[in-house]
Amino acid sequence: MSALTPKLPSYAHETITRFLRSHLDGPPPRAAVVGLSGGIDSALVARLLVDAVGPKRVVGVLLPDALYSDALRKETESFGHDLGIDVRIVPIGPVVDAVRQTVPGTTDRTTLGNVGPRLRMTILYTIARSVGGLVVGTGNKSELLLGYFTKHGDGGVDLLPIGDLYKTEVRELAAQLGLPEVVRSRAPTAGLWEGQTDEGELGLPYESIDRILRGVEELRDPEEIARLTGLSLPDVECVVARVAHNRHKRRPVPVPKLGLRTVGLDWRD
Repeated sequence: MSALTPKLPSYAHETITRFLRSHLDGPPPRAAVVGLSGGIDSALVARLLVDAVGPKRVVGVLLPDALYSDALRKETESFGHDLGIDVRIVPIGPVVDAVRQTVPGTTDRTTLGNVGPRLRMTILYTIARSVGGLVVGTGNKSELLLGYFTKHGDGGVDLLPIGDLYKTEVRELAAQLGLPEVVRSRAPTAGLWEGQTDEGELGLPYESIDRILRGVEELRDPEEIARLTGLSLPDVECVVARVAHNRHKRRPVPVPKLGLRTVGLDWRD
């Protein structure tokens, strides 16, 4: 194993399913609502939810837009049915187009791409409210550290069961649990625009990114991380800088201190 390569803990599955039960078993027992994208993260979370609380309390929601192919929709729908969960399909293409048309002149593709994730989360919370459930997110540790998620979109959830697993650990756990090969081998993408992939946008494969992030987690400096991993110092510094730049996505909304106890500062529930 290469230096700083994250290793999936043997107790990961048990810990995550116990975590999910502790939040969903109530009282009263609650349903779990998860968006199914066709990717490995959402597939793994859906499977973990079934293992934790059973299929009857899990709602998997497909939210296809213009970039979501019919083949992927059918495959993902079939995966949900194989798990035995309640599968719902809510096309969002027309709504995405309508929102984009309300802000004419916006051409930045990232800004426009973020419309979809924010609308998806709005719909997931609408469904969760109707079934008395919680929205369960699919973000992993790599994405959280890199800030590779949409603020108030896929980052706006109630629970993050795989939020302490690096992407490479997600792949390892998915393989252990026997998730379909087609899901495990699909190139990760946020689906923000045609042809977009995580690793293409980030500039490095997750195998390299996760080794750098593990070095950051261990409080190693960039030079040491580069030496231990054999990766170039500029690549290491780029990832480290991204972690620092996106810390605002991982923090509570800032509130000025005025009272005796302030929410998010010294008043934490």
